[in-house]
Amino acid sequence: MTADQRLLLVHAHPDDESINQGAIMAKYVAEGRGVTLVSCTAGELGEILVPELEHLSPEELAEHRRGELADAMKELGVTDYRWLGGFGTYRDSGMKWHADGHAVAADDVHDNAFWHADLTEAADHLVRVIREVRPQVLVTYDQFGGYGHPDHIQAHRVAMYAAQLAAVPSYRRDLGEAWDIAKIYWGAMSESRLRAGLRMLREAGDTTSFEGMDPEGPLPYFAIKDEDLTAAVDAQEFIDHKMAAMRAHATQITTDGPFFALSNNVGSTAWGIEYFRIAKGTPGPVGQDGFETDLFAGL
Repeated sequence: MTADQRLLLVHAHPDDESINQGAIMAKYVAEGRGVTLVSCTAGELGEILVPELEHLSPEELAEHRRGELADAMKELGVTDYRWLGGFGTYRDSGMKWHADGHAVAADDVHDNAFWHADLTEAADHLVRVIREVRPQVLVTYDQFGGYGHPDHIQAHRVAMYAAQLAAVPSYRRDLGEAWDIAKIYWGAMSESRLRAGLRMLREAGDTTSFEGMDPEGPLPYFAIKDEDLTAAVDAQEFIDHKMAAMRAHATQITTDGPFFALSNNVGSTAWGIEYFRIAKGTPGPVGQDGFETDLFAGL
């Protein structure tokens, strides 16, 4: 990769990247920055939302979602996307819902599930990528994986550990020359922006999108108070690319689902401004709202 500034994203399943950071991925590609995506599983156990594909086995769904990811990356302009350890190395762990409203590990977890992966082994796969790509910025989930999905939590652990190991000169020299990532961010959703969007949905008469979420009441774990956010990257001009990438993940996202409902009612600000918490590094200059406007700010 020859770009002077390089971003590495680590996600659990195909579609996570488009939902969470599709806009900035397209923005940075258009600006000539390097963008590399590492997906940790192929999402074998994702819920199939296309009736004619409901017959697919987990292995067949994995292959189908591999194609969906390729189509999504074309929409975003990303050419460097990889599977942790190679396609099929780790399997989707699945999940179930806890009574408190967050995800937890399923009762039956496959032996080769990402949730069961040896942390050092999985991290070493990513160390090799980090030392090859040499990104200045890494984006992944927070310690709870946004909403508790075991694969999201494991992706967080692997990404954070790999970033540490990759910076140690004497560690696994066979994986490449040491590289210290300057800034690490955890993707987030702005609580105030989510509340505003929910209010507009409800005022428009939409009571089914994000069902159960009260704009004036408690919100899910992924809604982060604005005081804890560091960066708000405005990529609204690339919202069409993000939405097209989300449509490419047709087995997982429906065009009449809550993501598109929010976009249709609130506009491009709903998904075109993406938020982050800094986990490592020094924040750079901020805009008038007090947030960094670029993940590379200060570098």
